[in-house]
Amino acid sequence: MTLTVYGIKNCDSMKKAFQWLDSQGIAYTFVDFKRTPPNPAEIEAWLAGVGDALVNTRGPSYRQLPDAVRADFSGDVRIQAIVDKPTLIKRPLLVRGQVMTVGFQPETWTTIPHLLTD
Repeated sequence: MTLTVYGIKNCDSMKKAFQWLDSQGIAYTFVDFKRTPPNPAEIEAWLAGVGDALVNTRGPSYRQLPDAVRADFSGDVRIQAIVDKPTLIKRPLLVRGQVMTVGFQPETWTTIPHLLTD
């Protein structure tokens, strides 16, 4: 099973992740949210896998959401907001089957069983 890295190509965290993965010789497939936006089923699976950590609540995309959406940021409201604005997802999102994590944290990545290798 291949490691899939989700994010936005020109994001600084993504550039660091690509550089680190490449330097470690770890094969991966990259999915750019701007070219291939996530669907609700993917978002639900990611939320089940990483929980609230999926959303970057400190970034401009979250701060720009209407107050009403932020006040009820759960369930279908949260999923639809992410579908509409995938930049809400913390980057990078690394997924290998049911194993996943978010954020540039290579020291943590190496401790997660089956994330970087089969």
